[in-house]
Amino acid sequence: MSNPFFKNHGPLKINEIFDVNKLNLDEIKDNQVNDVKDLTSAKENDLTFFHNKNYSKLASQTKATYCVTLQNLVSSLPTSCNPIVVQNVLFSMAEITKKFYPTSVTDDFDENVLSIENTEHKHNVKFGKNVLVGKNITIGNNCKIGHNSIIESNVIIGDDCSIGSNVILRNTFVKNNVSILDGAIIGKKGFGFFPNKENNLKYPHIGIVIIEDNCEIGCGATIDRGSMSNTIIGKNTYIDNQVHIAHNNKIGNNCIIAGQVGFAGSSSLGDNVMIGGQAGVSGHLKIGNNVQIGGGSGVINDIPDNSKIMGYPATSLRNFLKGKK
Repeated sequence: MSNPFFKNHGPLKINEIFDVNKLNLDEIKDNQVNDVKDLTSAKENDLTFFHNKNYSKLASQTKATYCVTLQNLVSSLPTSCNPIVVQNVLFSMAEITKKFYPTSVTDDFDENVLSIENTEHKHNVKFGKNVLVGKNITIGNNCKIGHNSIIESNVIIGDDCSIGSNVILRNTFVKNNVSILDGAIIGKKGFGFFPNKENNLKYPHIGIVIIEDNCEIGCGATIDRGSMSNTIIGKNTYIDNQVHIAHNNKIGNNCIIAGQVGFAGSSSLGDNVMIGGQAGVSGHLKIGNNVQIGGGSGVINDIPDNSKIMGYPATSLRNFLKGKK
C-alpha cells in the first residue's frame, strides 16, 4: 500500500546515505536506493534492516537489495541482499530514514485544514460545530463527525462511519462501519527515540494506521502509526476507553480490549483475543488466537493459542489460582 502522508526524497545514492569509506562500501557507492522498508515489504533496490535474530526467518526471505545489520546476523540474509554492517542498527536506520522522509520525525499540525463548511464534504457528511478537514481526504457515504474534530490531509474514511467529538485523525485509513468515540487520537507518531542527555534522537515514523471494518475505538484511545511497517486493527475489534496501542502493533479480528490496556511496540495479537482492563503487553511479542488475558496482567512472553493467563508476569490461569491458595 502506498503511503500518501510522507514524501519520499529518494532515490539516493549509497554515498549520500553512508560514510562509504568507514563502512567499506566503495564498490557500491554510486548504486541507488529507492526506499527504506521493513524486511517483508522491501523490494529490489530498497534498503531494509535486521537487528534481532528473532526476525531471522523474515530476513532470509527479504527481497531488499541492501540491509543494515550486525556482523553476527549477516549469514541469515539471502545472497541477493548486500549487508551493510554497522555498530547500532536502529540508530543508523533513524538517520537513514530521516534522509528519505525528513517530515516524518515531528508531528506538526496540518496547516492545510479548512472548516468543513467551506469544502465539498459539507454536502455528504453530517457534522457538528468547528470541524476541520485537510486536503485530499475521502469520506464515504452516511458518515458523521462530531464537534471540534480534525481530519487531516490524505486521511481516508469509508462508508457508515461515526467519528466522535474532539477526535484527531492523521496518517490513517479507516474502513467501513467504524465508530471512533470522543477524544480518540489516531495516527500520531510513536514513542521512539534514543536517549541522550543533550538532545534525544527521535526515530522517524513513516507507517500508517489501518482500521478494518466494523471496529469501535473507545473514548480517549490513542493508536500510534507505525515506524517502518503499519499499525493495524483487525475487523470487528472493539477497543475500550483510554487504551494505548503503540507503533507497529497488529491486532487481529474479533478482539475485545478493555479499558486502560497498554501495548508496547511491534507486538501481534491473533483473532478472538480478550484482554481485561489495565493489562500491559510488552513489545515484540506474539499473542496467539483465542487467548484470554486477565485484567491487570503483565504479559512479557509469547502466548500460545487458546491460553488463559493472568498475573505478573502473566502465567496460566490454573497456576495463577494455585498461587493464591
